[in-house]
Amino acid sequence: MKLIVGLGNPGERYKLNRHNIGFLAIDYLIDKFNASKISSKFKGELFKSGEYLFLKPATFMNLSGESVKLVKDFYKIDNDDIIVIHDDIDLKPGALKFKKGGSSGGHNGLKSIDENIGNDYHRIRIGVGRPEDKKEVINYVLSDFNEAELNCLKKHFDTIAKAIEDIKNAPSKYTKKQC
Repeated sequence: MKLIVGLGNPGERYKLNRHNIGFLAIDYLIDKFNASKISSKFKGELFKSGEYLFLKPATFMNLSGESVKLVKDFYKIDNDDIIVIHDDIDLKPGALKFKKGGSSGGHNGLKSIDENIGNDYHRIRIGVGRPEDKKEVINYVLSDFNEAELNCLKKHFDTIAKAIEDIKNAPSKYTKKQC
């Protein structure tokens, strides 16, 4: 069993925000893998297709680790079979990178997961860039993608769908600089 987690914030207000890139990816994967909703009891929405579980934590970004830990423990999933999809302001918009482990880089969703299960899980980082003024980071990540950015993301979501089937080779096989 593999657990694919998309980080984001629940609610219409956040639906197309840069910080919700993980939720957007999970929505795409749910459709692509024809996954069915199986539960809302793990502080999030959980979907299943074959050997894949797809999770959208409903705890808001800063507490995502609580939801991940509940699913991990219930299904007895090893960290090596957990993939977290998230936004990354340190990558240029449209960049896609894969890695395993490492620091949270200041990302509060990753910090929460690290606190709850450790940091030795796979990550799919999708670049959203950063504003010139560091004081504007929060407003920037909570702003919506434009149409061109959304079209770029759809290309990455296809790549992500292929990469989750072979995540251990993803860093060398699927990493893209930009759209």
